[in-house]
Amino acid sequence: MKVDLHIHSIFSDGALAPERIVDTAFDIGLSAISITDHDNILAFKHAQAQAGLKSEETGQPPLEIIPGIEVNTVLDNEEVHVLGYYFDFQDKYMLDMIAYQQHARIEQISQIIKKLDQVANIRITMEDITSFVQEGGSIGRPHIAKAILKAGGVNNIIDAYRKYINDNAPTYIKRKTVPPQEAVETIYEAGGIPVIAHPHSLNNPEELVKDLMNYGLRGIEVYHRRHSPALIEYFSNIAEKYNLIMTGGSDCHGAGPGGQVHMGKTHIPEWVLQELKNEKSRLEIASS
Repeated sequence: MKVDLHIHSIFSDGALAPERIVDTAFDIGLSAISITDHDNILAFKHAQAQAGLKSEETGQPPLEIIPGIEVNTVLDNEEVHVLGYYFDFQDKYMLDMIAYQQHARIEQISQIIKKLDQVANIRITMEDITSFVQEGGSIGRPHIAKAILKAGGVNNIIDAYRKYINDNAPTYIKRKTVPPQEAVETIYEAGGIPVIAHPHSLNNPEELVKDLMNYGLRGIEVYHRRHSPALIEYFSNIAEKYNLIMTGGSDCHGAGPGGQVHMGKTHIPEWVLQELKNEKSRLEIASS
């Protein structure tokens, strides 16, 4: 059983449509996936519909589409990303949090557009930026970088990040987000399973885990394409120490260098998905 529980689509900063993600998952023999777009859940219905069609066309076993999201938060100037699985898509507080996050993205980028004009004499519009994401999708730094490149402000994407949209650039404005504690609690209260994403990017993951457990944190992403065997062992030990479930995924955003697609190429033990399902069952029993 092969799974990938961390994938991004064109509804955030991924390069593949949900339908293409599903087709690829079938082609490489995955049995379950979760599209965890940043602050966005719109890909789910498209993926679910395509999975049904693909199964009928090919006669292959159904591909399980697990509800997922990656909530971008900031704590003490450090980005903390919280994955959520199996939450209620209709939960009011969940939808309110997503709406807040989407509004914060628009506000941030509106200010960056002004800064680019005033400081760097680069003129781009909100429409220039939103043209790089599916309608209703989450706009962010990758889309700003593409718009700057298209406008002739830089020679390549790397320069756009380096000169204009890194945290210390004079044209960059930090986004106002919900704190990670709120993201965890909201996912948990919506019947979902909150998980710390790619903990290798955090300065002190264990201390953060201990804090977020007070708000409902139930897992840690142990398996990730940027996690070495040593990091996997380290994060596994943290999970075991605090009785957290272990999840994993490729964090695929589309084609990487050389056209390689990372989806399904991160080794994730077969028991990971079952543990996630067991946790969901425990939560349902506890809330009944």
